[in-house]
Amino acid sequence: MLRKLVPHPLLAVTLACVWLALVNKITLGNIILGGFLGLVIALMTAPYWPGKPRVRHPFRVVGFVFLVLWDIVVANVQIALIILFKPTDKLKSAWITVPLELTSPEAITVLAGTITMTPGTVSATLSSCGGAILVHALHTDDPIAVRDDIKSRYEKRLLEIFS
Repeated sequence: MLRKLVPHPLLAVTLACVWLALVNKITLGNIILGGFLGLVIALMTAPYWPGKPRVRHPFRVVGFVFLVLWDIVVANVQIALIILFKPTDKLKSAWITVPLELTSPEAITVLAGTITMTPGTVSATLSSCGGAILVHALHTDDPIAVRDDIKSRYEKRLLEIFS
């Protein structure tokens, strides 16, 4: 009964919190409206959620988030240095194919988002069979090292989280 009323409780709570952050004022009316919006949106989108992703090690998610945040900070500094001091003709951009061991659509989506959030790289497309992702790197001397870094830092951890 409760599952039918609130099919995705985490989504509903997240949407309510986002609403409160957007209005930037915590009042009883905003809490009620945020809760209402969270419930309604969760109910309206429930048919489009084919299944619940299985997270085997939820506490490893915290470590993964901190790793990604750290990588974003480091990459921002590296990109700033490239933009400020590297002549355009010295840039070595590359397209890199990263073969995937991930099979879960949710895990592949998290990997693609992580790659894109890290400055200097962007995930461009997923192969039709889902076995590889195409990544563009703004500057790299060694595309194979970038591929191996993505696999060891992100994919390996996502395999532990989602498998």
